[in-house]
Amino acid sequence: MAPFRALRPPVPSHATAEAPGGSDHKAFLPLGAAMLLASAGSFAQTPPAPAATGVQLPTVTVKESAEIQNKDTLKPTTTTIGKGKQALRDIPQSVTVFTERLMNDRNQDDFRDVLRSTAGVTFQAGETGEEDIRLRGFSLGQAGDIYIDGMKDAPLYERDTFNNDSVEVLKGSASMLFGKGSTGGVVNQVNKMPLLMDQHEASYTLGTGQQHRLTGDFNFLTGENAAFRINALVHDEKNFGAKQKKLGIAPTYSWGVGTRDEFSVGLYALDIQGRPLYDHPWFLDGQRIVPSLPARNYYGLASDKLDSSAQYVTLAHTHRFDNNGELQTRLRHGRYERDLLASAVRFAAGTTRDNLNGDTVVTRSAKGRLGISELTQLQSDYTNTFAWGGRKHAVIAGVDLYYDDARRDQRYTGTGTMPNTTVGTPNDGAVRPTPRGAPTFNTFDASNLGLYAQDTVSITDTVKLLGGLRYDRFKASYHTPTELSNRRSDGLWSPRLGVIYQPNESSSYYASYGTSYNTSGDTYQFGLSFNNNTERTANTPPEKSRNFEIGGKFDLFDKRALLGIAAFYSEKYNERNTDPDSAAAQELLSGKRHAAGMEVNLAGRITPKWEVFFNHTWIPSARIDESNVVPAASGGGAQVKGDRPGLTPRHSGSLWTTYAVAPQWRLGLGVNYRGEQNPEGQRAMTADSFAVFDAMVEYTVDEKTSIKLNVTNLTNKLYADTLYRGFYGPGAARAAQLTLKTRF
Repeated sequence: MAPFRALRPPVPSHATAEAPGGSDHKAFLPLGAAMLLASAGSFAQTPPAPAATGVQLPTVTVKESAEIQNKDTLKPTTTTIGKGKQALRDIPQSVTVFTERLMNDRNQDDFRDVLRSTAGVTFQAGETGEEDIRLRGFSLGQAGDIYIDGMKDAPLYERDTFNNDSVEVLKGSASMLFGKGSTGGVVNQVNKMPLLMDQHEASYTLGTGQQHRLTGDFNFLTGENAAFRINALVHDEKNFGAKQKKLGIAPTYSWGVGTRDEFSVGLYALDIQGRPLYDHPWFLDGQRIVPSLPARNYYGLASDKLDSSAQYVTLAHTHRFDNNGELQTRLRHGRYERDLLASAVRFAAGTTRDNLNGDTVVTRSAKGRLGISELTQLQSDYTNTFAWGGRKHAVIAGVDLYYDDARRDQRYTGTGTMPNTTVGTPNDGAVRPTPRGAPTFNTFDASNLGLYAQDTVSITDTVKLLGGLRYDRFKASYHTPTELSNRRSDGLWSPRLGVIYQPNESSSYYASYGTSYNTSGDTYQFGLSFNNNTERTANTPPEKSRNFEIGGKFDLFDKRALLGIAAFYSEKYNERNTDPDSAAAQELLSGKRHAAGMEVNLAGRITPKWEVFFNHTWIPSARIDESNVVPAASGGGAQVKGDRPGLTPRHSGSLWTTYAVAPQWRLGLGVNYRGEQNPEGQRAMTADSFAVFDAMVEYTVDEKTSIKLNVTNLTNKLYADTLYRGFYGPGAARAAQLTLKTRF
C-alpha cells in the first residue's frame, strides 16, 4: 500500500507530562485556566522578533512526518514518553513502541492485545473484573500506570486503539517523569493529531463471532496552518455469548500548527456495552494448572454486563520562543465509569477430569462493582536546547497537577439465587431478575502536585550526562459510609541519572538509574483492616523501588531497523509486610523483592520486502528477598521469602514478521509466548508456558485499497492468559477477520 505523502511544518519537541492537582477541587479549574492563559500570554510578554521586523515566521513543509510514518513502518523514530519529543537513542531505558502499522497488521483493536504482545507483561485476573497488569513482575497498580499523551488515564474503562497513533512502553522505574507508581514501567497511548493535509481512511472488518467493525480516520486541511481530524468507531460482536458493542468518536481541531503559537482542542468519547467472560475453572495435575473448558464457551448469565465509558476534553497550547525553547500547556477533564455484574463459574463438588462431561454441573456466583472517576489534570512543560558553559544542554522542566474524585462499590452484586448450568449448555440464556439496588459508595479523593527538571549535558561530542529530579506532594482521603475515614499526605523526591555514549549516528550505549514509589492509595483505597466488606491496603508510607539498567540501541540495515539490548536490575526494597507482633492490625515496610534480566527490541525492515518486530524479556533471577509471610501448612498460599514472585515468567515476548512475496501480496506470521508462572497467592501452583501463533495475508488492490485476512491462535490453543488464586481467564480461541481498507 502506498504510504502517505504529507505536508506538515516541522514541530519542535513537544513536552508531554502527567497530571496531578490541588486538593481544592473547586479552585482547580480556575487554576488550570489561569495557567493555560499564562502559557498563551507568554508570547505577548516577549514580542516575537519576526513580528517586530515585519517578517512572518516561515512555514517549511516536510514529507513523512512521524505520525504518517507510523502508518507505514514498524520502526519507530521518535518517542514522547521521555517528556518531550526525543529520538529513541536518547532515552537511557528500554522502550518498546507499537506503531499504527504494527497494530493494524495484527488487528490489535483491543488495547489489551497490544499489552499481550509486550515482553515482560503478565495479567492477574482481577477479582472485580479489572486486570492487574504486571511489568517485569511489578504491578502497574490495576492500570494506574497507563497514560494518554503523557497524562494519566483512568483505570476503569475498556480501551480501544481506534484513536491511537502508537503505543509506547517504557520499562523500569520512572517516577522522575511520571510521579507515583511506575515501578515496572509505564504505558503511554499516543493519540492521533490533525495533520496539514487532506487524507481520509475507512476500514471495515467482518470476523468470527459475528464481529462487525467499522472505523474512519478523516483529516481535513482547513487553513494554511489549521486542520481538523476526526476518528470514529462502530463495533458489534456477539462472540458466542461474551458480546460487546462499542461506539467511539474523537474529534480534534488544531490551528497555528508549526507556528509560534499552536492551539488545539480535542474531545474523546468511548462507550462500551458488553457481557464479560469472567473466568473458567481449572483442574490440577499435581500442582500444575490444567485449563478445562473450550475458550469460547460462555457460562455466565444473559443478565451479566460489563459497561464502561470514557469522555474527556483536552485543551492545549504550545508557545515557541525565539531561543529555541518551547512551552506546552494542557488542561484535561474527564469522566470515567465501569459497571460490572458477572458470574464467577465453578465445577460442582466432585468434578474431576475423568468424569467431566456435558452433564457436569457448573455453578455461578455473582461478582460486581460500580466505579466512577472524575479526573482533572493540568500540566505545563518546557523544553529547550542551548549552549552554556561551553557545553550543549537539553533541558526539560515542568509542573503537573491532578485531582481525582473517585467513588467505588466493590461488591455491587445484588441478592438472589444464581441458577446453575451444565458444561454442555454454554450461553443458556438464564437470567437473575433480582435488582441490584442502590450502590453503597466508598469515596476516594486524591490530589498531586509534581515539579521536575532534567538536564542532558553533552560533555563531549560523544558523551552525554543526564540528571533529573522530581518532587511530588500527594494527598488522599478515603471514606466508607460507616466508620472508617483515613487521610494521608506524602512528599517524595525522585532522582534519575544516566550516561549516554554515542560514538556515531548509528549506535548509542547507556547506563541509567531511576527510582519509583507506590503510595498506600495507589488502588483507590487504604486502611488498617477489612471493614465494610472492602479490602484495603495498609495506611503506610510509600513503598520505594529502584532500577539499574545498561544497554545499547543500534540502527541496522542502512538505518531501516532499530535494535535495543539492555540488562536490568529492578528492586522494591521496602515492600509492605504484615507486622508479626500485631498480626493484621498494622503493616511494616520490611519486605523486599527483585527482578533481574535482559530485554531485546528489534523493529524495522531487514530488506525492502521483509519487516520484523521482535521483543523479548528474560528474567532468570526474580526472588522475594524478605517477607513476613509464613508458609501455609498445605504448602500453598502466598509467596514467601525465597520464592519466585507470582506472574513473573522467565521468558516472554512477541515476534511479528511480514514479507512482500509479490508486488500486490504480503504475508505475515507472528507468535506471542509466555513462560510458566505462578498465580499471585498460590505459590505451589504453576500455569504452563504457551505460544500462540497468528497469520496474515494482504492483497493490495491499488495504491489506496487493500484486503487483509487475519487468523489468530492458528492452532486453537487452550491456555491460561490471566491468572487469579482460584481461577483463570482463557486466551481467545481461534478467530478469523477479513478487513477491507481504503484511503481517499
